[in-house]
Amino acid sequence: QVQLVESGGGSVQAGGSLRLSCTFSEYSYSMYSRYCMGWFRQAPGKEREEVATVKSDGTTRYADSVKGRFTISRDNAKDTLSLQMNILKPEDTAMYYCAAAADLWSRCQAYNFWGQGTQVTVSS
Repeated sequence: QVQLVESGGGSVQAGGSLRLSCTFSEYSYSMYSRYCMGWFRQAPGKEREEVATVKSDGTTRYADSVKGRFTISRDNAKDTLSLQMNILKPEDTAMYYCAAAADLWSRCQAYNFWGQGTQVTVSS
């Protein structure tokens, strides 16, 4: 059983920065380094969208809307995931979720473990 807990959300003005963190825990023995990890977000009235993901081999992928502004990183020694968000825009306002998926032969499977989310609000 995997548990994910996000932190670091808050309110910031446009142009500001926030850093989100996610702590991963797994019953009995952590296999964190073997998971794909990702950040997703959902704004009111909109579908959930992928923001950034990182595979077990460190390969990252970003949504076009955040490229150059957001950086995803993982610390396999501490079982943590981070999202550094810079030059925030009002359209970045959303609930941000940390998620985990099995990484099989460098292919991320369905993200089936989710945290409770942390709210990010960017004012203009």
